[in-house]
Amino acid sequence: MILDRYFARRFIQAFLLIGAVFLTLILLIDLIEQGRRFEGIDISFSQLFRLTLLGAPEAISEILPLLMILSTIVLFVGLARSSELVVTRAAGRSGIRALVAPVAVALVIGVLAVTALNPIVAATSNRYQQLSDTYRSGGPSVLSVTGEGLWLRQGGARGQSVIHANGYAGDGATLYGVTILTYAPNDGGPVRQIIADTARLQDGQWNLENAKVWPLAAGLNPEASAAEHDELKIATTLTQDRIRDSLGGSGGVSIYDLPDTIRQLEAAGFSTKRYEIWYQSELARPLFLVAMVLVGAAFTMRHVRFGGTGLSVLTAVLLGFTLYFVRNFAQILGENGQLPVLLAAWAPPVAALFLTLGLLLHSEDG
Repeated sequence: MILDRYFARRFIQAFLLIGAVFLTLILLIDLIEQGRRFEGIDISFSQLFRLTLLGAPEAISEILPLLMILSTIVLFVGLARSSELVVTRAAGRSGIRALVAPVAVALVIGVLAVTALNPIVAATSNRYQQLSDTYRSGGPSVLSVTGEGLWLRQGGARGQSVIHANGYAGDGATLYGVTILTYAPNDGGPVRQIIADTARLQDGQWNLENAKVWPLAAGLNPEASAAEHDELKIATTLTQDRIRDSLGGSGGVSIYDLPDTIRQLEAAGFSTKRYEIWYQSELARPLFLVAMVLVGAAFTMRHVRFGGTGLSVLTAVLLGFTLYFVRNFAQILGENGQLPVLLAAWAPPVAALFLTLGLLLHSEDG
């Protein structure tokens, strides 16, 4: 038990050290990227740094598998160099038994990543997008899908607009059954309502077809002043990429809200494959992190006198990247409907776990 605590402490120390190094690099690189992204926009350094901090949790969440495998490599290479692993085996404890503490720590980190880090990432991602839209156009642009249809809010110098659509095609660039309510700047009241059959996003504007416009100014009869247009163009700060990312991505939705979101999407008749894959992948994350620990251990639980430590480390990292790529590829196949959701989310972690266990057993028993 004392030895398990010692291994767990060494693993946690390696994880925190490597995590701090990567966090510093992420902040520096992302700060430069934010400066490039907002070039030409009047924005202060503190605002750029705030955006950088808001993006850090998502970046850390993405590189958790890499942190896990590097921490394992640092742990066991250090134990091998100091001959502590040899002494442990000489005391009658096998290498597989020495893995209990790192695996337990990885499992705890994985559970915390799902239950605590995931909601933090969702909140910071949403806040980042709101501030980014505000700095660019003076107001946030928000997209959500509910059982009542698709809702958009776009900001601009002329005020905010709320867009509701009964449905959308493909990536959200074409909306059907559209209602637009435009508000005056500085939190003013509604000034115009538009109803159109379709709205297509193109070249920074919505192209409306069969539109009817009601002015909502004080003292006017909206119906008497209404005008009909076969085609009508309205400027927008939204982009097709922004809508596609919001519709397809689930990073801005907490794992606790995902089941309700999936039910709402199904009620509205929208595809839920991507959300279902994301939900199951998050649940499988602790298992995948454990597999990363086993990958690192399979190639580094050997004495340095055998040589080839550098090659073993490189092999472990490359295998880790390969498993990460296979996991992402399986998720894409699941999102496209080419694999069942459970198979796409759980098969890669389970396969990685059994593969690395096989490598460890082979190295221990020959």
